[in-house]
Amino acid sequence: MDTAQLILETLNESIKVKQDFISSHVAQIQSCVNLIVETLKNGNKLLIFGNGGSAADAQHFAAEFVNRFQIERPPLAALALTTDTSIITSIGNDYSFDDIFLKQVQALGKKGDIAVCITTSGNSPNVIKAATEAKAMGLKIVGFSGNRGQLKEISDIAFCVNCEVTARIQESHITLIHILCDLTERKLQCQKDTKSL
Repeated sequence: MDTAQLILETLNESIKVKQDFISSHVAQIQSCVNLIVETLKNGNKLLIFGNGGSAADAQHFAAEFVNRFQIERPPLAALALTTDTSIITSIGNDYSFDDIFLKQVQALGKKGDIAVCITTSGNSPNVIKAATEAKAMGLKIVGFSGNRGQLKEISDIAFCVNCEVTARIQESHITLIHILCDLTERKLQCQKDTKSL
């Protein structure tokens, strides 16, 4: 096995998938940033959830909003529904693992909020169930997935990575998260600076 060659092949594949994904979703990214900014300005919040690596992405996304990404600014309202083990395990034990995000959306979601739903397959039952309920409650749905699955049909804004490899999909999702954080901060800062003139 030529490990050096494997390393470079992995890198090149990752770069290509991310480049193709971001390039083909520029308009959706701009729309999503506008939606996030308006949602936050209206006093609403982001509820973010997914399984496994996507759970980590949900927590990462929320942390960049509540703390900061690159600009010093007030905290932004975002909540990862993947972090409270007592809630998750009690729902999983008393009801079903398929309900772990659903019941949190029902408890915490309000019309005008955004549900950011992350599933590389596009079909995770607990993500689909929560996304469907969130939409019925009047939340906007931003879906992160691969190139197939039900989530894209439910989403108001769908980010679908055209790839079959889970690792490449996840790498594209985290690049998108960083772009959304960056642009949201910049847009909010720009609006603040304009108002102070």
